[in-house]
Amino acid sequence: MENLNQVPEVSTPSLQSSAVLVELCISQWTARKKDKRASDEVTRNAVADKGAASVNKKLLGDCPELDAIKKFATAVRTTHYNATVPWSDCGLRLLPMKRYAEYVNEMSGLQAEFKKLVDTFLNKYEWEVISSQARLGDLFLRDDYPTTESIARKFDMRINYIPVADASHFAVDIADEQRDILKSHYESYFSKQIESAMGDVWQRVHKALSAMSDRLAEPTDSDKTNKRGHKIFRESLVTNALDMLDLLSSCNVTGDSQMEALRLKLEESLRGVTYESLSHSSIQRAETKRAADEMLASLPSLDW
Repeated sequence: MENLNQVPEVSTPSLQSSAVLVELCISQWTARKKDKRASDEVTRNAVADKGAASVNKKLLGDCPELDAIKKFATAVRTTHYNATVPWSDCGLRLLPMKRYAEYVNEMSGLQAEFKKLVDTFLNKYEWEVISSQARLGDLFLRDDYPTTESIARKFDMRINYIPVADASHFAVDIADEQRDILKSHYESYFSKQIESAMGDVWQRVHKALSAMSDRLAEPTDSDKTNKRGHKIFRESLVTNALDMLDLLSSCNVTGDSQMEALRLKLEESLRGVTYESLSHSSIQRAETKRAADEMLASLPSLDW
């Protein structure tokens, strides 16, 4: 396998056909509100400057239906991040076309589930408002609670798909010299974003291989061991490594030969490797660890 001592050079022209930019937007009602009267009372009783403390009310207390939406939104973002790689600080991420169909199907299902959770919450909203009066006592103010229709508009989950542009799209009506500067700026930005996206792939691979190398190493006196005398590891140690095969294939949007070489090496190293076989075979654990260490040593030099 070719040694990966530096971040591989990328080829940008093919990116427009091999990936698309995707933006996930999730909005939800927090059900929290600052109580100015209570905040002033706290600071006054503490003989503190006005504004030194803030009292925020949980308008619905611990509402299971609202908590379910919040947890679900977090899970959706995790799914979105796992299927894509970073592109910009503004939230755009790069979705390889090899993952497009699977991503669209999965996210469409999640959008439908999000709507169901929101509808369930909205059906209980008025009852939760009534119940909150007893929970909040003197902190309760009916004006703090919007109408059901207004609350419904605060929940949304949408996905925007945006084509990856190249510098030739800058056909703006400015002087040639200024247009050249603009194109040069975008080309530099474009190259850095691809490098960052591919760096994210390398980091994910590094994390999975590092975990495998660590868990398959011979235990020291300070390590916890199982009844067979080796370090404790879970089935996810193998499944996470297998997931890297798909990652290295689908996210290799630049057609990097070094990334493909690593994928082939990983595929070969994991052939016949299962949680059960690793648990029972010290020889296989040693061989798999050695392969993981060799691949780790060949990864690009990035800031892990």
